[in-house]
Amino acid sequence: MLPCINWLQSFLALISITLLTQGHNCPSSCLCPDHHTVDCTGQGLTRVPDYIPLDVRRILLSNNWIPWIPSDFLVLYSDLVYLDLRNNSLSRLDPGTLGTSSRLVFLDLGRNNLTEIPSGTFGESRSLIKLRLGNNPHLNMVGRDAFTGLTSLRELELEKNGLTHLDVSILESLPSLRMLRLEGNPWFCSCHFAKLFVWLMENRHKLLEGMEGIECSLPLDGRHVPLSLLSEDSFRECSGALTLTDYLIVIFSGISVSVAAIMASFFLASTVHCFQRLSKGSKGDEEEGNG
Repeated sequence: MLPCINWLQSFLALISITLLTQGHNCPSSCLCPDHHTVDCTGQGLTRVPDYIPLDVRRILLSNNWIPWIPSDFLVLYSDLVYLDLRNNSLSRLDPGTLGTSSRLVFLDLGRNNLTEIPSGTFGESRSLIKLRLGNNPHLNMVGRDAFTGLTSLRELELEKNGLTHLDVSILESLPSLRMLRLEGNPWFCSCHFAKLFVWLMENRHKLLEGMEGIECSLPLDGRHVPLSLLSEDSFRECSGALTLTDYLIVIFSGISVSVAAIMASFFLASTVHCFQRLSKGSKGDEEEGNG
C-alpha cells in the first residue's frame, strides 16, 4: 500500500512541476527576465505572440510590425498592468479590446498608424493612469466618449497627431487628469475650437509644454500662432455663432411650425366650411317650413 502512495505522490509532483514549467514558458523570439514579464521588443513580429503566460504583468511589444490587436487579447490576462505597443503598425482599435483588463495601469500606443479612437475603446479601465497616443500622424478623430470611465487617468499624451479639433467634453470626463500633451497637432482656430481654448486657459498648468507649445492656424490667412498669443476675446465673434446642431434645430423647428400652421389652417377651413353648410341647411329648412 505504501509504495502505491509514494508512486502517486511522485506522479502528482511531476504533473505539478510540468504545469508550473509550462505556465512560465516564454514565447519564441521573446525574453522573459522574470516570471511576470514578456519582452518581445524589436523582434520583427507581425502579430501578437501566442502562449503568453496567463500570470503576465508586463508585456513589451514595441518596435515591431503588429497591425492589429485581437479583440479577446486581454480577456485572459487579468493581472496585466503594463502594455507597451509603441512603434508598431496599428491602424485601428476595436471598441472594448483594451477595456477588459481591470488592472492595466500603463498603456503606450504611440508611433502607430491609428486614424481614430472610437467611443468605448477603453471600456471601464478604471485603473489606467498613463495613456500614450502621441505620434500617430493620421489620428484625426477622438470619439466623444472615448475616455469615459478612465477615472484614474493622470497622464494623457495626444501630441503630434492629426487633430484639428477636440470636443472639450472628452477632457472634462477625466477627473484625475494631471498632465496633458496636445502640441504638434494642426489645430484650427475656428469657433469649434473656442470651448477647448477656454478649457486650456483654465487648465494650462496641466499642459506639459504650456500654451506656448500649442499652435493653431487662423481661419483667414492660415497663419500659425501660439495659443499664448490668443485670449478669449479672440473668439468673441463666436459667442453668437450657431453650430451645425443649432442650425438643424432651427431648421427642424421652422419645418415643424410650418407644418403645424398648414394643418391648423386646413382644420380651420374645414370647420368653417362645415358650419357654412350647416347654416345653409338650416335656412333651407326654415324656408320650407314657412312655405
